[in-house]
Amino acid sequence: MFDETYAFTCVDRFLRYVKYDTQSDSNATAYPSTEKQKVLLQALADELKAMGLDDARMDEWGYVTATLPGNSGKRVPAIALIGHADTSDQVSGANVKPIVHRDYRGGDIVLPNGLVIAAADNPDLKGMIGFDIITGSGDTLLGADDKAGVAEIFDAIHYLVTHPGVKHGTVKVLVTPDEETGRGTEKLDAASLKADFGYTVDAGERGEIEAETFSADAMTFRFYGRSTHPGYAKGKMINSVRVAADFLGHLPKDRLSPETTDGRDGYVHCLAVTGNEELTTVKFIIRDFETPKLEVYEDMLKKLAADAVGRHPGSRMEYDLIQQYRNMKEVLDAHPQVEAYAIEAMKRLGITPKPGYIRGGTDGARLCYMGLPTPNIFDGAHNYHSPFERVAVQDMEMAVKTIVEILKVWEERSS
Repeated sequence: MFDETYAFTCVDRFLRYVKYDTQSDSNATAYPSTEKQKVLLQALADELKAMGLDDARMDEWGYVTATLPGNSGKRVPAIALIGHADTSDQVSGANVKPIVHRDYRGGDIVLPNGLVIAAADNPDLKGMIGFDIITGSGDTLLGADDKAGVAEIFDAIHYLVTHPGVKHGTVKVLVTPDEETGRGTEKLDAASLKADFGYTVDAGERGEIEAETFSADAMTFRFYGRSTHPGYAKGKMINSVRVAADFLGHLPKDRLSPETTDGRDGYVHCLAVTGNEELTTVKFIIRDFETPKLEVYEDMLKKLAADAVGRHPGSRMEYDLIQQYRNMKEVLDAHPQVEAYAIEAMKRLGITPKPGYIRGGTDGARLCYMGLPTPNIFDGAHNYHSPFERVAVQDMEMAVKTIVEILKVWEERSS
């Protein structure tokens, strides 16, 4: 049983962490994409060391690692607990001002800048009457994605350190930079972590466990034209912007875009266009749960781009294709106990498990293909990547209990 007299530390940690600006930059080529992420990451390494994890460190790339030795006496698989410190670059992460709305009584939550978290648009709020809900001011992200998960992992470690009677195997801690850019494991030597299985703590509402992600690629098209003075351009100018617009205008209108898809649908998303007469660059991300469909979408884009160039004599096109990550289900199906033990832990705590899939990816998706089977469990947060982001104190505390219980299940099921 969890010690119900335990004074949770996750909220205090979280309220400290969100005040660090750790916004990553999806357009950067450096690693990590922003140096400011390392300020929090070093502080996290120091916290782990202060808790007694003597090998805690931040390496040159910003990865924070540490080991809590097992105390079981059994041969228990080593379990990695994984979170990420960066926040999305879609909304500012600077000068975050967290607010704790005590004893929520229902209805809309009005933020200081006038934005409203409408109860009608957030039906899960009906189940949070009496909860203490943390939001930002409305001017920034809150940063619960994934600083809530990091705070919960650290609180679970603190609980185990202060409750040595709780038996567990070796626990590895990993905090990454740049998860939001899709590059969270780019420089990671997963083998050096010396873990057998892992859990990212980066899913949403209480009970969520995700063992399936999109497979993901990125494509960049470059359309080349020929610039000349517009006053004397007849028969000379080839405007690459018009070629790119022609290409984009032939994309499917009623399918395959994020705004027309949901559930298990895949999509093709144009996320950036930059250029001038000489060169226009068009960036896409491509997603589907079925990996072979990515090639179908990519072939469609290549054909549409070539067709557009054909309608503008003298223009030309190049493209790059980058594999980002693959559906973790393809790996986790071979290790069903990893998800099953998390579900068992939740049931022991009276939580209704909500197995599902992610219309996106996590560090776990890449870690699965690096030899570390890693599903994703809840951190309690909602409305990621927006100024409407929120997390309830009670859900954070339940996430801490779930992490501890998962480790107990692994110990009990080992011999």
